[in-house]
Amino acid sequence: MTTINAIEVSHLTKRFAQKTVVDDISFSVKPGEVFGLLGPNGAGKTTTLRMMTTLLKADAGQVKIFGHDTVKEGRLARSMFGLTGQYASVDEDISARENLMIFSRLNGLSRQDAKARTAELLTEFSLENSADKALKNFSGGMRRRLDLAVSLITRPALIFLDEPTTGLDPRTRTQMWTTIRKLVQEGSTIVLTTQYLDEADQLADHLAVIDHGKVVKMGTPAELKQQIGGTKLAFTVNDQTQVAQAFKLLGAQVTSAVQQTGQQLSVSLKQITQLTPILSALTQAKITISQLSVQEPSLDDVFMNLTVGKN
Repeated sequence: MTTINAIEVSHLTKRFAQKTVVDDISFSVKPGEVFGLLGPNGAGKTTTLRMMTTLLKADAGQVKIFGHDTVKEGRLARSMFGLTGQYASVDEDISARENLMIFSRLNGLSRQDAKARTAELLTEFSLENSADKALKNFSGGMRRRLDLAVSLITRPALIFLDEPTTGLDPRTRTQMWTTIRKLVQEGSTIVLTTQYLDEADQLADHLAVIDHGKVVKMGTPAELKQQIGGTKLAFTVNDQTQVAQAFKLLGAQVTSAVQQTGQQLSVSLKQITQLTPILSALTQAKITISQLSVQEPSLDDVFMNLTVGKN
């Protein structure tokens, strides 16, 4: 049996005046995964998200949500997802409980069901102690949690999160990550735009890196990290007179260029298995080293490699 993708984006394009902001983007999102749209500010992430959620009309291309075309079957497609950030219209002067009640009723729940769902969401998002405070007294993190709670009133199968932790303190960010993981465990599919590389690394199953309106790379975080040059080995040669010998020895063991800064040598390894022969060769040559570090590439490295200097 073929599983329908949660999202199919085909050749999506958007121009503002003479500028192409989203340029022929295509990707698909599987049900039950976290899909990250990653890119610098102005790369086209939010514009792509706005077209996917029908807030913005595409100039070309198609989006399908669980097999339903967002243009031809807009109402049905919209009923299948929740979007945070669209509820800027929450009333600042009333409480979180009252806001959730209003949106529950607007979403078609009976008064009794709205009351029950509001209580559930307040508990789920750790807002029960502040439930009856006016929103103007809420911190940024509490507001963000309430935003997410509002988008989940109807328990949508698909949730769009546009930069959900921007501007939050580290503790609140971690709480949001926990909430997002919990939603996935409960069967939700999540599309996340972010400029935080650690966030994408922590949460996303698959990533599309967007720059200048184009998808420049796609894959799992691990695949993207592997593609840009593998593990970095660095160490300091203790005896200055042995640096040249160590440099030559290291160059003979690897195909990538050896970098030297004073007595420190570093090199990219294609595979971690290259480490043992290198250390054996250094020992045989009686070259003593210190400050040895073996670093896996980070998404920061991927991001810099894919998006910097491409202007």
